[in-house]
Amino acid sequence: MRIPFDNSYAALPDDFYSRLEPTSVSAPKLLAFNEKLAELLNIEQGGPADIAATLGGNDVPQGAAPLAQLYAGHQFGTYNPQLGDGRAILLGEVIGTDGIRRDIQLKGSGPTPYSRMGDGRAWLGPVLREYVMSEAMHALGVSTTRALAAVSTGDQIWREQGALPGAILTRVAQSHLRVGTFQVFAHRGEVENLRILIDYAIQRHYPQATGPMDLLRAVCAAQADLVTHWMSLGFIHGVMNTDNCAISGETIDYGPCAFMDNFHQNRVFSSIDTQGRYAFGAQPGIAVWNMAQLATSLVQAFDDKDAAVAEATEIVHAMPHLLEENWLKRFAAKIGISTPRPDDTALIEELMGLMQNDGADFTNSFRALGTASAQDQFTNREAFENWRAKWQDRIKDEPDPQAVMQAANPAIIPRNHRIEQMIEAAVAGDMAPFERLMTALATPYVETDADLSRAPSEQEIVPATFCGT
Repeated sequence: MRIPFDNSYAALPDDFYSRLEPTSVSAPKLLAFNEKLAELLNIEQGGPADIAATLGGNDVPQGAAPLAQLYAGHQFGTYNPQLGDGRAILLGEVIGTDGIRRDIQLKGSGPTPYSRMGDGRAWLGPVLREYVMSEAMHALGVSTTRALAAVSTGDQIWREQGALPGAILTRVAQSHLRVGTFQVFAHRGEVENLRILIDYAIQRHYPQATGPMDLLRAVCAAQADLVTHWMSLGFIHGVMNTDNCAISGETIDYGPCAFMDNFHQNRVFSSIDTQGRYAFGAQPGIAVWNMAQLATSLVQAFDDKDAAVAEATEIVHAMPHLLEENWLKRFAAKIGISTPRPDDTALIEELMGLMQNDGADFTNSFRALGTASAQDQFTNREAFENWRAKWQDRIKDEPDPQAVMQAANPAIIPRNHRIEQMIEAAVAGDMAPFERLMTALATPYVETDADLSRAPSEQEIVPATFCGT
């Protein structure tokens, strides 16, 4: 297997990372490989055994510069001064056929100096969950990290449930720079390292930015677009800590995440989010909070901090309006409006209120709009018909609202119960449900598998999701 590495992060000062190789595993076996992504990355694949040995961590490829990245972060609002890659190794970077630089990272590749007494490993369930979820998000058009491969290790991993099969995910990202990467240097008062990081981030992601405040503006805009895109699909990240907030604007770290079935603004899936900090409707506010933490870090790079604080405050205070604009654009499209007006917000919120009151399925309700069976998604049909009359009056002059809705409302999402069924089958050695999901989710706006599109029965509902660590 040949990977055309072109590494830049490894050229930064040693304070940014710890150099080490992945820990070898007993019997690496290739479970899934993303051939189209490999082609984009200019990777010469080799055979399954070669791929498994390389992406299982047993055979470090030529040109790699393996390291674990340092960062800090707020976890559920509490600052942790040192986190870092506790179970991941950045092999290096490649420049794809599209000219974009991307990281190739092994997740679950063994302990690092940042493991905090953890085993540095991953078990099969979270690896396959992230593989499916990240590739589904990509197909849905959401900015996201990607999955290149899943490799079983042949080793047992011990978690609360007991012994579980080990696995490694190969994750691809435009970078793994996080808000927490800036926080660690700002908190330590390492101003020179902070300035080096700012320059690196600008050059890598936002070359049009002229300095730290321009970087902040760009990251705020990217996060506003990302979070409202999540919401328009009923997605709940579940753990929007600052160490899980990528400055590239990509969705990163698919831990206790989920797509909603029946809609509720306060829906929470993460088993550890007992206070609803990262509930569905709380996500815009958390995005602003995270950007305030980034702003606080960037300010430390200025000699004139008062002026920097004033400018950063103005940028962060503008973000709620930016989120509202993005939200309206996304949700207006879901009801067939391509040129939204401010008063459309009330129309959209009225529909979502009906959905919440009736426990309607988020994905299927929006997908059914404009069809004769739309009312079947609601128990209070009279209220829905009253809303539909107002809606039809609003869209009568919109150009091709049906096409706009079809492009904004997927027919299939990776539902919780299907993910859990897939994991259970994979643990038993059956990858067929995984392959079925991957095939259907590759074209989410086309109705190809009606059974995968249906909402779960009462017995199939998965009410909570769990972090894989």
